Amino acid sequence: MGLASIHSRAAVGIDAPEVLVEVHLGPGLPGFGIVGLPETAVRESKDRVRAAMDNAGFRRPQWKTTVSLAPADLPKEGARFDLPIALGVLTASGQITNGQLGRWEFLGELALDGSLRGVRGCLPAILQARRRKRRLVLPSANAEEASLVQDADVVLASHLSEVVAALNGEAELPRPDPVQPVDDEPLPDLSDVLGQHRARRALEICAAGQHNLIFIGPPGTGKTLLASRLAGILPPMSEDEALEAAAVASIAGIGLEPARWRTRRFRSPHHTASGIALVGGGSKPRPGEISLAHGGVLFLDELPEFSRHVLEVLREPLESGRILISRAATQAQFPSSFQLVAAMNPCPCGYAGDPSGRCTCTPDQTRRYRDRISGPLLDRIDLHVEVPRQSLNGQEPGEPSARVRERVLAARKRQEVRGCINARLDVGAIRSHCALPPKLAQFLEQACERLQLSARAHHRILRVARTIADLAERDQIELPHLSEAIGYRQLDRAPSSP
Repeated sequence: MGLASIHSRAAVGIDAPEVLVEVHLGPGLPGFGIVGLPETAVRESKDRVRAAMDNAGFRRPQWKTTVSLAPADLPKEGARFDLPIALGVLTASGQITNGQLGRWEFLGELALDGSLRGVRGCLPAILQARRRKRRLVLPSANAEEASLVQDADVVLASHLSEVVAALNGEAELPRPDPVQPVDDEPLPDLSDVLGQHRARRALEICAAGQHNLIFIGPPGTGKTLLASRLAGILPPMSEDEALEAAAVASIAGIGLEPARWRTRRFRSPHHTASGIALVGGGSKPRPGEISLAHGGVLFLDELPEFSRHVLEVLREPLESGRILISRAATQAQFPSSFQLVAAMNPCPCGYAGDPSGRCTCTPDQTRRYRDRISGPLLDRIDLHVEVPRQSLNGQEPGEPSARVRERVLAARKRQEVRGCINARLDVGAIRSHCALPPKLAQFLEQACERLQLSARAHHRILRVARTIADLAERDQIELPHLSEAIGYRQLDRAPSSP
């Protein structure tokens, strides 16, 4: 008879709660039972563990084997518990003599010959093990993810026998090779955009203050081209931001390139994407496009072609930066702090307002087309920018992304001193950092009344004006900054000066 406890971790959203794998060998007919809310893949572990122990040359105990996965009320899924269950059986039967297993954690799926297969979503487990100051054993197939966290105590193994030998002090397990990120990865350059100075300016403001942006214009005017250049002028990701984004990719099973893991992602789902594809979900909650764009850019081209129901689910993540998916058995929370860039035509045919007069849409058709996007969603987009058709003759390349990025970085540093990025300023911070003299406050109030803007839009204008002032290296918001910010809330008219 024997008892053993092995530490492992489950996967719930972006979290990796600790699971204690307890194995008891007791009297009774030989059998193998697993308790603790195991789903099918976990219940099948007993067959993989038996075959792996036999083929790896270990003795299978002829006792009644009971495996408990604690806490018992946490659903367990996947084959990640194969390795800790096998090690628990070997420890309880005396084939592993290490008395300090409490300082180790284990994840891994067992093949029938005893070799280890990689598991999905191990990066959150690495981060949690680092916080607990424990050594984590992972399959060699997860070496790329393990290499991202430099100060984590992670070792790799390719076979069950290697792990047992290491625990018995007979061998050492290798550590993942450190990977240096590539800082000069070529990204699409803003100099490719000819003309469109107002749209380029809006893109710079968008990057400097982390604002949301929508381009409105006829087909072929460069809306998609502009959006694809945003990632190249954004500041580099911090290590915490990059690790959180990489953890989402790990959970989703998306391959990671260790040398480019700090590159901001640009996600562009097709307009036929469902709500679950966009925000995540399913019977076993998985991250969607908004979480895969965490820390980067989510580009929605042909915005009115998306289902209205699909677009409405964006409203909460745009405000909170998180998405909570609730199911009957569990809840999963994923980060979704992304910059939304959208593009749309002004009417169904795309040429409303074009000087060529090519538009064939009736006013009613144009109204129904624009009504596919709700007012509350548009209210959450800070910058509304017209991208008109223009001649390319005589147009010279604009500033390269590197030069624009320098100004963006300088503006971001000013915001870091204040303690918050402009797009995330709360009401109290707006009063502190976006205070207006009485004359400008009255001007803004009159503009909001004339344009019939909401209180939310009022606050967003102040945030954008604060960003414009930061780009101009001004401590206070001035009339040109406020006027420009108001101009991004409407397309064809502006309020009069004070």
